[in-house]
Amino acid sequence: MKVLRKATFVLLGQILLVTLIALPAPAKTFVYVSCADDAEIAILEMNLENGDLRLIGKAKAGKIVMPMAVSPDRRFLYASIRSLPLSVASYAIDSNKGELIHLSTVPLPDNMAYISTDKTGRFLFAASYTGHKVSVNPIGSRGFVQPDPIQVMMTGRNAHAILSDPSNRFVYVPNLGSDQVMQLIFDEKTGLLTPNKPPAVYTKFGAGPRHLDFSPNNRFVYVLNELSGMVNAYAFDNQTGLLSEIQSISAVPRDSKLPPGLPGVGIGPSTASVEREEIKCADIHITPDGQFLYASERTTSTLAAFAVDSATGKLRYINSFETEKQPRGFHIDPRGNFLVAAGQKTEHCSVHRINRATGELQRLKRYLLGKNPNWIEIVDFP
Repeated sequence: MKVLRKATFVLLGQILLVTLIALPAPAKTFVYVSCADDAEIAILEMNLENGDLRLIGKAKAGKIVMPMAVSPDRRFLYASIRSLPLSVASYAIDSNKGELIHLSTVPLPDNMAYISTDKTGRFLFAASYTGHKVSVNPIGSRGFVQPDPIQVMMTGRNAHAILSDPSNRFVYVPNLGSDQVMQLIFDEKTGLLTPNKPPAVYTKFGAGPRHLDFSPNNRFVYVLNELSGMVNAYAFDNQTGLLSEIQSISAVPRDSKLPPGLPGVGIGPSTASVEREEIKCADIHITPDGQFLYASERTTSTLAAFAVDSATGKLRYINSFETEKQPRGFHIDPRGNFLVAAGQKTEHCSVHRINRATGELQRLKRYLLGKNPNWIEIVDFP
């Protein structure tokens, strides 16, 4: 009887062990924040239940590290260094620990205010605000950005972002100083960009188009204007790549008395303060399900929330919510539950819970990061 009981316990133990081995590893979400004046990237792990962040460590980058981009397969992270020598750092992402393993640092053609990859992860796009240009660099199979660009294209004044659409056939470049969004055709085989016909759509004079995002269904594009504080909604023809404006709505708090900004005047790469009390919108992102869109305004230190009509693409203003002082960058976690915003003037970031029914933001906790936190990427490993 004792032998039978022992054999039973052994069998149960083996079954339990096999079950535990077969269970999938728990999902992990990592948050990366570039801290420009510390020349570092802060690495944090997010608790998926309550949004809590835990600092894992910091990766050395270079002054002034600002815009970052993550490869489509989430294996690599790229960071633009906006001080001499102007360059981009490539990192491998440890999917288990979240740590960044430095691969290389290579030159870029100019001081790049924005970087992104195409949807294959084979090319790095970069936009130069001060150099009025964009560039395309190849990315090797092991994640290294190659030092020699295959293309450098002059733009209008103050190119402030560059992003491909979800189909990877078209690329768009907001030019803050010339009030236009360039429409480009992208060849994912060669990496080359060519102007579409027409080559650009224009905003109102002095609007200052800065950042943009696409609806998940690839039917609409949303452009945030830094100087006017307006969000322009465009219908996107995914056959021709052409944009048609359907709405313009303010991202500034409705009780604000801020005057519009001055055309062509923005915050430079090494400046962490707003010199004038005027509109200074910064970043824009849409939730993964396409229901809500958010935009940051630096002078009032707020995040504007909008409900998105998935059929028409039009936005309905919900409210503006306080966040860290001077929120240059923010991001939404890939599950659409939390928004993390960095405050350039506070050395902290704040985590906000997104109400999935109303789009409202609830500010949860804030975390000390480092000097001049400005750009956020969030990577999810299911």
